[in-house]
Amino acid sequence: MESTVAVEKQRQRAPSKRSLATRARILDAAERVFAERGFEGASMRDIAALASTQVGLVHHHGGGKEELFRQTVARRAEELSKLRLTALEARKAEGPLDLGAVLGCFLGPYLERAANGGPQWFAYARVVAHVSADPRWRAISARHFDPTAGRFIDEIAALHPQASRRRIASGFVYSVAAMLALLTSRWRADALGESGPEEEIGEAHLAELVTFCAAGIAATLAPAGRA
Repeated sequence: MESTVAVEKQRQRAPSKRSLATRARILDAAERVFAERGFEGASMRDIAALASTQVGLVHHHGGGKEELFRQTVARRAEELSKLRLTALEARKAEGPLDLGAVLGCFLGPYLERAANGGPQWFAYARVVAHVSADPRWRAISARHFDPTAGRFIDEIAALHPQASRRRIASGFVYSVAAMLALLTSRWRADALGESGPEEEIGEAHLAELVTFCAAGIAATLAPAGRA
């Protein structure tokens, strides 16, 4: 009898498919509004309108605006972390790593999702850029990004044992910034290069990005006089 009651309570607590769909729609809308307007410029009313739902439901699923912002960041951060760590372990199983391989395992999963996961991933890149640029979101970064980033910094440190972790971390942050620039500002490169419409994100972009970031980090970490 007690088991039956426990199962029934669990069923009552489980969100319905409709509720899950509403929450996903709200997070998609929040992602786009935060990406376009930043945290300060976004409003719960605008998010509700874009999600075609009521403001009350936005508060129900997301809490206040700050908590909704955190949830918007967290949703894809968890997926990215799993993809990156899986790529890293798979590459380590193939043989010794070099700097390019480490960076490829970190940068590649995002570019793959941007290429194949739909336009929301480009909006998410802008949201991440907002988080990276504002120290007030330090707690969000610490919770959702730093554990995975630390793992990759460890791998770079193993390749450059004489380099300070502070310098390695700086190069890593610059690399993340370069990735976000690729995802959010390709139109600038095209305009300055007098080229045609933006090309779809692909393997060539990843190779170019990894080459750029690896060379920059290697030069930064090289002993004085050997850069």
